[in-house]
Amino acid sequence: MKITDTPFGTTDWSAIEITEHKGDTGVAYWRTQRFGDIRVRMVEYSPGYLADHWCSKGHILLCVEGELHTELEDGRTFVLKPGMSYQVADNAEPHRSSTSVGAKLFIVD
Repeated sequence: MKITDTPFGTTDWSAIEITEHKGDTGVAYWRTQRFGDIRVRMVEYSPGYLADHWCSKGHILLCVEGELHTELEDGRTFVLKPGMSYQVADNAEPHRSSTSVGAKLFIVD
């Protein structure tokens, strides 16, 4: 990743507009900022959330609160707890997220 044309700044995530994204079950609430080609999000998944698609987008994702389950299309599964992260490249390994208890995530892609 190359970050260009982005001056120093701070983000008050509580002041960013929330958008709602329904999953197969549950809902995701996104607060999104763009810095050039980089999208940065604070995402909250409701308890019982299951993504409605397999994602092929690359991300760097940090679990801030709760517990996130990530399933890869090949069947492998991973659990993130607060302070844990994952990274995956664009078009590398399709993945989808779920959570039984809810999760708050910081995502850069």
